[in-house]
Amino acid sequence: MTVSVSNRQLNLRIVSIVVFTCICYLSIGLPLAVLPGFIHYQLGYSTLLAGVVISIQYIATLISRPHAGRYTDIWGPKRVVRLGILCCGLSGLLSLLAALLPGSPVMSVAALMVGRIFLGVGESFTSTGSTLWGIKTVGVIHTSRVISWNGVATYVAMAVGAPLGVVLNRYFGISGFAVLIIVIAVIGLLFSRTRPDVSITAGQRAPFREVVGKIWPYGMGLGLGTVGFGVIATFITLYFASHGWQGAAFALSLFSIGFICVRLVLGNTITRFGGVKVSLICYVVEFAGLLLIWLAPYAWLAGAGAFLTGAGFSLVFPALGVESVKQVEEQDHGAALGTYSAFLDLALGITGPLAGWIAGFGGLGAIYLYAALVVACGFFLILRVQLRSQTHP
Repeated sequence: MTVSVSNRQLNLRIVSIVVFTCICYLSIGLPLAVLPGFIHYQLGYSTLLAGVVISIQYIATLISRPHAGRYTDIWGPKRVVRLGILCCGLSGLLSLLAALLPGSPVMSVAALMVGRIFLGVGESFTSTGSTLWGIKTVGVIHTSRVISWNGVATYVAMAVGAPLGVVLNRYFGISGFAVLIIVIAVIGLLFSRTRPDVSITAGQRAPFREVVGKIWPYGMGLGLGTVGFGVIATFITLYFASHGWQGAAFALSLFSIGFICVRLVLGNTITRFGGVKVSLICYVVEFAGLLLIWLAPYAWLAGAGAFLTGAGFSLVFPALGVESVKQVEEQDHGAALGTYSAFLDLALGITGPLAGWIAGFGGLGAIYLYAALVVACGFFLILRVQLRSQTHP
């Protein structure tokens, strides 16, 4: 009974911090399904420009991730999280400005672009800061649990945000979700004032190049493991349509269900067995899921493959994240986490174009075969790192 209560209290302390990640990703999810239509149909710009406006956020996140980690080490995670939430709020304010300037499409799209930059920076600062804030609040020994809960907050917020944004847009236009983003940012800033700060670890900071040199194998492993998520999120709808199947949206839901269930139920296995061992098992499950999608003769089997892929991918990030943090001194944990997370952003950024190119000559099914092979490369990379560490401790 004591252990149960202790775990419950521990989880509540973690949730009280990762709630800021939830606020951030709700801000990201709300405009996701709405902005392309607003730019194309209401402002009259091409779908290419709509894609560029959406992609600016991901570029800003990728560029700012390592800086977010370093500033977390120097300023402390609470200050970085508050700055990230402020950036999310500014993105909502600029979206509201764009809604009030429909007669000036150039100014409207410019406001949206700047807002997307703020949102990208807000994502990297809030997510990285919340993770380190949670780790310092409950202790390094619970790193995997903090990262797992952070991921659950991310996916729940995105799952709620996208449909909610569509509903608000239907009744109020983009000003509906813009106002909500501003409101939740204000709530987040007020709530953050009630959360206890944590101390900043003193000591000489390692140069950025040295941090990258220590964590890059785990970051590369994360990037290779992320490909499965990327190809399902981007191409599963087209893949189902090419077979004349129904239920592509349900397959996406199965991916998310597999992801969240494994995070909640098996997150503690990382602490018990180590990040490397857990990640190797995750690669095998994700590999099997992608192969099942590729070979599936029926929609329900492809859905089962999506579930397996989500379940396998679920613990790759926290498992290898734990190993990344171990490679550096405590005063560089933020830099390690930020740089490590940037590999995920980079993988998602290049997966779409590369998979589209593969589909052009190999068909949509080939995407999932090649993605499985990429995941297998991740398995052998981390296995090699493990064997080398055992040979040269």
